[in-house]
Amino acid sequence: MPTLPRPPRPFLVAVLVALLCSCAGPGSAPAAAPAPGPPSTPTVAPGTPVPPEPSPAVPTASARPGTFPLPPGATVVIDPGHNGRNGPGSGIDHPVPDGRGGTKPCNTTGASTADGYPEHAFTWAVSGLLADRLRARGYRVVLTRDSDDGVGPCVDVRGAAGARAGAAAVISVHADGGATSGHGFHVLYSSPPLNPAQRGPARTLADAAVASMRGAGFTPATYIGRGGLDARDDIAGLNLATVPSVLVECANLRNPADAALVRSPQGRQRLADALAAVFA
Repeated sequence: MPTLPRPPRPFLVAVLVALLCSCAGPGSAPAAAPAPGPPSTPTVAPGTPVPPEPSPAVPTASARPGTFPLPPGATVVIDPGHNGRNGPGSGIDHPVPDGRGGTKPCNTTGASTADGYPEHAFTWAVSGLLADRLRARGYRVVLTRDSDDGVGPCVDVRGAAGARAGAAAVISVHADGGATSGHGFHVLYSSPPLNPAQRGPARTLADAAVASMRGAGFTPATYIGRGGLDARDDIAGLNLATVPSVLVECANLRNPADAALVRSPQGRQRLADALAAVFA
């Protein structure tokens, strides 16, 4: 008959009990952590592209409200609107490209106050004061005309002036001739944009000009635009610009209060200072 297995010997039972008691269980002390070794170094498999270091943050074009920062020594083009001899027989009515497939007159005579103070004289005076302010701060300034006793230049030439001068920005100085009940300034920019400079930087420059004018105490136009901004597709000088460019209608010459402002030397200086502060 088959034999039964022999019962385990006492010493084997004791060994089994000791092994069971040594296993971790509820209430038992945790095993000691292994001694720390040197930190591991991540490895990259051969041929795996290494991601570049992140680039430092680039400040926006307008780091502070009301400004359009420029590098030291940057060139600014100032475009004094119209000219002293623009008028009948001057040849300013011939068509030139408008930047959107159409044409515009080469130039116009501009507006004037009720008592005859002309826009061209106002823009020339303010542009000279603005140029003085910017040159004193180390910027290079280029004007689109060198006197107030000439004709033109045409709006397409003015639109190309920024690129030709290697400018960082262009400000075209004007004054409007709206209804007498309306007053205040407005800043024009090209919209819809036609190139990268118009797509973002020109709008940033326009916002900075509005903020600076408002900060100087001037009122946004009550009769045109919105909050001092005026998006336009019909201004050839802005459409043809390939650097950040805006046109500032500083006041409405047909409004009595605005007319008094632009005729005043103190008013013209205030306007020039506000435009210069765009680049502070």
